[in-house]
Amino acid sequence: MLGRVTTPQNLDERFRDAVTALSRPSSRRTPDEPVRDGADLTGAQARQLFDAQLTSRHLDLAARWLRSFNEGFHPVGAAGREGSAAVAAALRADDPALLHERSVGFYCARAAAAARTSPATVPTGVAPAPATGAAADETDDQPRDPFVEAARDVLRSVVASASEAMSGGRHQALGRADLHIVPTTSAAAGHLPRAVGLAFGLTRSDELDGVDCPWPTDAIVVASVRAAAIDHADAVAALNTAGQHDHAGQRLPLLVVCEDDGPGRAAGKPTGWIADMLRSRPGLRYTAADGCDLVATYEAAAEAAAWVREHRRPAVLHLSMVALLRRAGAEPGRAANGIPAARTPADRLAEDLARDPLVDTARLLVEAGLAGPDELVARYDEVGWQVRKVAEEVLGEPKLTTAAEVVAPLAPRRPVRVARTVADAAARAAGAGAAARAAAFGGRVPEQAGPLTLAQTVSAALTDALLAAPGALVFGDAVTARGGYGITGNLRERFGPARVFDTPGDETSVLGLGLGAGLAGLLPIPQIRHLAHLHHAASQLRGEAATLPFLSAGGLRNPLVVRVAGFAHGQPSGEHVTDDQAVAALRDVPGLVVAVPVRPADAAPMLRSCLAAAAVDGSVCVYLEPIGLYHTRDLHQPGDNEWLSPYAPPRDWAAGHVPIGRARTYLVGAGEDLTMLTFGNGVRMSLRVAARLAEEGYGARVVDLRWLNPLPIADLVREAKATGRVLIVDETRRSGGVGEGVLAALVDGGFEGAARRIAAADSFIPLGPAAQHVLIGEDAITQGAHDLLAR
Repeated sequence: MLGRVTTPQNLDERFRDAVTALSRPSSRRTPDEPVRDGADLTGAQARQLFDAQLTSRHLDLAARWLRSFNEGFHPVGAAGREGSAAVAAALRADDPALLHERSVGFYCARAAAAARTSPATVPTGVAPAPATGAAADETDDQPRDPFVEAARDVLRSVVASASEAMSGGRHQALGRADLHIVPTTSAAAGHLPRAVGLAFGLTRSDELDGVDCPWPTDAIVVASVRAAAIDHADAVAALNTAGQHDHAGQRLPLLVVCEDDGPGRAAGKPTGWIADMLRSRPGLRYTAADGCDLVATYEAAAEAAAWVREHRRPAVLHLSMVALLRRAGAEPGRAANGIPAARTPADRLAEDLARDPLVDTARLLVEAGLAGPDELVARYDEVGWQVRKVAEEVLGEPKLTTAAEVVAPLAPRRPVRVARTVADAAARAAGAGAAARAAAFGGRVPEQAGPLTLAQTVSAALTDALLAAPGALVFGDAVTARGGYGITGNLRERFGPARVFDTPGDETSVLGLGLGAGLAGLLPIPQIRHLAHLHHAASQLRGEAATLPFLSAGGLRNPLVVRVAGFAHGQPSGEHVTDDQAVAALRDVPGLVVAVPVRPADAAPMLRSCLAAAAVDGSVCVYLEPIGLYHTRDLHQPGDNEWLSPYAPPRDWAAGHVPIGRARTYLVGAGEDLTMLTFGNGVRMSLRVAARLAEEGYGARVVDLRWLNPLPIADLVREAKATGRVLIVDETRRSGGVGEGVLAALVDGGFEGAARRIAAADSFIPLGPAAQHVLIGEDAITQGAHDLLAR
């Protein structure tokens, strides 16, 4: 009787029994003939894919063996989904792929396909990790079995070996640069927006001169996703964006492969829902096939891939599969979300076992006369022995042993190269590119326009960025229509719709386009209209953008500079909901750069630093522009124009370079009595308060942090010790705000003086004048300063 659990031993025995019971046919096909009547798949191809499927199955068994004595840290979980190998066979070996963690059959088949072709180029220019251990013992004269090497990759991931090819033992993601497989976080469907962006990037990079795309112009992007995740917000956003691109007539060569445990079997979904939902998606061509049938899967995948490649349009391939080696009671067979159970767990388990794709492929080979049952069982054992041998070998490989090793790929900082990149851009702008620059600005370059506001400076800096980098793109919701506070409205006219364009308003899709475009060799500069809107898509920054160097040990990069309008308006506003000052969700993302330009004099240099860091180090930067200071002109008195600054000419860019993580200090008076550490709107308010304190005989240092991640720790500790009194002016909330990090930095830096914090209340921003009761203001800053000075 079937139990509630399919064990590895039970699955192994059932495979042997089922294959041994197969009958030999009266006739035989040759390996070059179709494996069955009317099939496109040959016998030789079927044998090769059977080996990929066997490797995937034994990797699942080996991972569970390793876990049985606490040496494996994640299950492969691919048993029953080995049909993904046929999808890989239907594609080219240089088609970029983003796989969820159970597409192991695809990974094995891709490794074999790559080995059969000429050596693949590595998309990032970074060589794959050198072979170590047993793999290194083979000489160049001894060809390596691609399935064994694929098994080694996966098992190194299972045991967190530091020699693992993609992440260096940091994560379980399937990926390898030379196989053109981009690692994903396996968090639901978070990689799908990036897949849409990569497909977009392939076509857009082909349209632009001077852009070096790592993939061929006729490549297509494939992304696999579990059916259980197809209703996830990231998946919905990605499918919606793909459909809109197709509706607008824009090329998007994307094939989404939905791996479904079977009709209606994804948890909590009624029978037929996934198929109906995918089929009804506008702009997406739908194809379905039995993912347990090797021939049907191959032919459906080949036809879908050929259609996407020819028409450069998106498509969905819906594969019905099974999930073996799992608790039957944990899957729908019982009611979920009010949806009645269609079958008992035992019924479900029996059906799944009857559809085992390995048994189905073995039957295909036996019926074609290409192999006998005993030969296939012997091959099953041989592959199993090879995989177990690799599992034993990787057990002894070293793990990451220090925090420094773990974090090494995160946000590499090469400030000298970044500064040199800025200087090189300046030299081109002042020299060979001077005429083009003058034309882009309509004959009047910004340094000739007199003092500029923050908004005007950012607009001019974006123009210079588009001139400097042929692959730079500016896009987002309404960047051309309203121009985002007058910043981007004229850029489309200057640089054309291929480089400046509007996108769907969904922030997840905006960031996904940027993440994929960065992989394709472009330099994306997406715009999010408000900080509150960025939080809708924070998972794309946290789970996809910032993690890519971590998942790839620094081998893959997605350069990105996200412009966001944020913080309070500084006056009563009807747009209170969008006046979000919360940045905690950004500051704790490892490696993410958060810049807050306040003065026009800093805005352009800081944007150039972000763009140079993205180009040089693949940095992901959030350039957070204080919305209340966009058009501010005065500092102390109406009409003084002291908040304005002239735009620096290219010859001064190198000298005015602002390194990431460096603050700016303003001395007001002698600057000996008080240090005010602040950012954003707090800078202007603190300068105004400091001027009034100077009239009272007190000298202050107003320190504009400029960078919230990484904090300018050395600068703020030095300036704090200079006076011994520190007032932290923090417009974010008291709980989880920037001020907490500043205080911690002061303590860690050995500051022993007096400190006080002025911060916004732990509240959402209300409508109208009531907002002033929860935000910081000059009165509170003045009171805090007097309290400290009285000590």
